[in-house]
Amino acid sequence: MNSIFLTVAMAVLLGPYEFAAAANPAQSAPSTAYEHYEMDDFARVAKFDAHVHANVVHDAFLAQARADGFSVMSLNVDYPEFPTIAHQQAAVTALAALAPERLYWAATFSMRGFGKPGWEQGMQTHLAQAKTKGARAVKIWKNIGMAARADDGSLIMLDNPGLSSSLDTVQRLGLPLIGHLGEPYNCWLPLEQMTTDNDREYFQQHPQYHMFLHPEQPSHADQLAARDRALAAHPGLRFVGAHMASLEYDVDKLADFLDRFPQATVDLAARMSQVQYQSLADRDRVRAFFIRYQDRLLYGTDLTDNPGTPPGEFRAEAHAVWTADWRYLATTESQYVQVLHADVPGLALPREVIDKVYYRNAMRVLGIAAPTQASTSSKPR
Repeated sequence: MNSIFLTVAMAVLLGPYEFAAAANPAQSAPSTAYEHYEMDDFARVAKFDAHVHANVVHDAFLAQARADGFSVMSLNVDYPEFPTIAHQQAAVTALAALAPERLYWAATFSMRGFGKPGWEQGMQTHLAQAKTKGARAVKIWKNIGMAARADDGSLIMLDNPGLSSSLDTVQRLGLPLIGHLGEPYNCWLPLEQMTTDNDREYFQQHPQYHMFLHPEQPSHADQLAARDRALAAHPGLRFVGAHMASLEYDVDKLADFLDRFPQATVDLAARMSQVQYQSLADRDRVRAFFIRYQDRLLYGTDLTDNPGTPPGEFRAEAHAVWTADWRYLATTESQYVQVLHADVPGLALPREVIDKVYYRNAMRVLGIAAPTQASTSSKPR
C-alpha cells in the first residue's frame, strides 16, 4: 500500500491523539486506546498520590486514603508556614509505621546556615539518616531561587556551586530529587491576567511570592534555566519536577523539558486547573500529551493536613479533589470547574495510561514493590 495513503488512513481511523502516539512506537498508546474507566471504577483501582503533606498524626489522611483506594507520598518541605522539618519528619515516620504500605515520605533539608562551616556535613548526615528511617526521596522547595540568600545578599539558585554537593548526596543515596523550583507562569503576570482563580487567590495572599510585584527578582525563564543547568551538570540524578516542573501553562513546553532530560518525571500536583484551561482550548492536544508521556507523569494533588485542620473537613476535601481529578482524567464526564468558570469535559485517557499515571509510575520512580493485592488491571470488570 502506498505509504502516504497508509498514513492518511491511520490518522482517519485512529483520530488525532491516538495517531500522534502510534506515529511514535517508542511511546505508543496501548491496545486498549478506546477503553477508559468510569466513576464507578474509582474506588476499586489502586492509586498513588505522589505529592501530599501529612503533617499531623491522626487517622484522617490514612482513613480517606483507604476509603478511596490511595497510597500517598508525604513530602517534607523547608516551608516557614509549615511545622518544623523535625516535626514533619516525626509525623510522617509515625504515620508510615501505622500504615507502611499506605504512606511513604520524602525528606528535605534546611537552607539555614547555607555556606557556613558545618552546613554541608549536616545536610549529608541528615539525608543519610532520613534514608535509613525510610525516606523514598528528597524534596527541595522554591526558597531555592526565590527566598534563600547568600551572605552577599544574592539569591541562591539551584546551580549555585554550594548546592552541588546536595545534589551529589541525593544521587549517591539512590533517591530521586523532587524539585519545586520557580512558580506557575501566572506568578509573573498581574492578577487580572492570570488564567485561574486559584493562582489569583494564592498570589493575592502571598505577595512576597508574586513576582509581577518584584521585577528586580529573577524571571520565570531565569528560574528554569538555573534548574536546567543544575540538571545538566548532574545527568545521573533522577529528578521529579513538582507541579509540572513549573511548565504547567503549556504542555508543549513541558514535553520539550521531558525530551531534554530523559531521567526526569513530573507530578501534576496543584496544577490540574492549568491542564484543564488548556484542554478547554484544545482537548486533543492535551490528551495526546498524556498518552505520549504516559511513563513520565505522576498523579499528585498537594493536599495538606496541618495541625488544627478538622479531620472531617480534611477528609471531605481530599475525597472531593481525588474524585474530581479522576472524573477529568479517566472519564468522559464534564464537570464545572469553579476556578475556570467553565464546564470541562473529561479526557477519558486509556486505562493503561491511567494505571501508569495514577500508580505504576510512582511505584517505579520511588522504588516501591507493588503489594500483591493491588489491582491496576485495565481489563473490564
